[in-house]
Amino acid sequence: MRYYPIFLDTAAARILVSGADEAATAKLRLLLKTEGQISVFGDHPTREVLRWAEEGRLRHHSRPIEESDLEGAAMLYVAHSDGAERLVTLARKHGVLVNVVDTPALCDFITPAMVDRDPVVVAIGTEGTAPMLARQIKSSIEGLLHPSTGVLARLAAKSRHKVEVVAPGSPRRALWARFFGGDGHRALEQGGEAAVERVIEQLVDEAGDGASRGHVALVGAGPGDPELLTRKAQRLLGDADVVIHDRLVSGEILELARREARLVDVGKKAYGESWKQPDIDALIVAEARGGHKVVRLKSGDPGIYGRLDEEVAALRAADIAFEVVPGITAAMAGAAELGVSLTRRGRNSSLRFLTGHDVDGFAEHDWAALASPGATAAIYMGVRAARFIQGRLLMHGASPSTPVTVVENVSRPERVEVATTLAELPDAMASGGIGGPAILYLGIAPLTGVAAETENQEGLRHAQTR
Repeated sequence: MRYYPIFLDTAAARILVSGADEAATAKLRLLLKTEGQISVFGDHPTREVLRWAEEGRLRHHSRPIEESDLEGAAMLYVAHSDGAERLVTLARKHGVLVNVVDTPALCDFITPAMVDRDPVVVAIGTEGTAPMLARQIKSSIEGLLHPSTGVLARLAAKSRHKVEVVAPGSPRRALWARFFGGDGHRALEQGGEAAVERVIEQLVDEAGDGASRGHVALVGAGPGDPELLTRKAQRLLGDADVVIHDRLVSGEILELARREARLVDVGKKAYGESWKQPDIDALIVAEARGGHKVVRLKSGDPGIYGRLDEEVAALRAADIAFEVVPGITAAMAGAAELGVSLTRRGRNSSLRFLTGHDVDGFAEHDWAALASPGATAAIYMGVRAARFIQGRLLMHGASPSTPVTVVENVSRPERVEVATTLAELPDAMASGGIGGPAILYLGIAPLTGVAAETENQEGLRHAQTR
């Protein structure tokens, strides 16, 4: 380790910046978050530098740095190459830490990539070897830290002494784990800082009498690709004590749960052994009553054929706190992979989400409307119902040439796509090996080659006639 990470106290520290151009401005955006007294030296300042000077956030001098300016300074940033070595020599003579932008060999310190949730700050450094990697790591951490983390840290500091008195040792750690793991964020979102203070009081009271209240998050896991998971879903997974998940949730997403979490598979299997919904409801309630943070993880979006209402009703009946976190549903993700819009001027102004199965077997729908020209639908659980769907639509007048696109395992490495027509649907699916979870897009074909060019030209004509 060549560079040792430390956090310098900038309160009242004099920080100098040599240069007032775009390179200097980029550094100043970060430096202005500190409590330092910032002086900028250089002609041709950017508009931002002039505005910050007018606002009193920094001092601007339209001249080069002189040696006398360095006396008593804490840090110097040099945002230019000409004359940089002379300034480095002068800075070190006066005991000033110096950084020359994009020149690590002349630097006493380097500025890391930062995730800023003041007063919580995460610094990422690669010793100047791979700035892009540092930015990628920063992006990942940004997704894990809720935007309100810093606010909660400041509010928690006010109650720190009280918590230490009432809940020493392990109970104190458990209290703060619950507060930062979800209770504090929810309170801030729902009622602001006053609600956060009330939650801390409640947690202190519960710690004093040994009580503990659980919480349930009904979370959409998306179609399978972990990069399509929302930041909130990822954070909740990382904090959960128990993850109750569907069979279709991918292993890569389950890997994001914390190591100590219990994973419970309650997936439903067609024509095989399955968990009954009342049993799932009872399990969720029991785990929450045990004081656990529960994530009920559902493939796609919890509100799209996810039995969300039953689970919400069970939680309300048991007076258990819960939240619903949406996810990207497979129909939307599959359309994105096809490169098509699910609505298009001149083709369809509405879209139906349908299921091929319901509790009574193959599902009945308004087949006459679905058979009309231009009708579009995204059909879930339609693999086994494909021949039934084909028959109903043809019976009600649908054109045999109606395009149908089938996407199996949306967003996953094992994805399979079959483009066909209504007349050929069951046979094409069999030939393509479609057998697993798939979305059937009625009335939609992938845009490739001539078809894509035709749609682009049509869109241009619409734009020109508006």
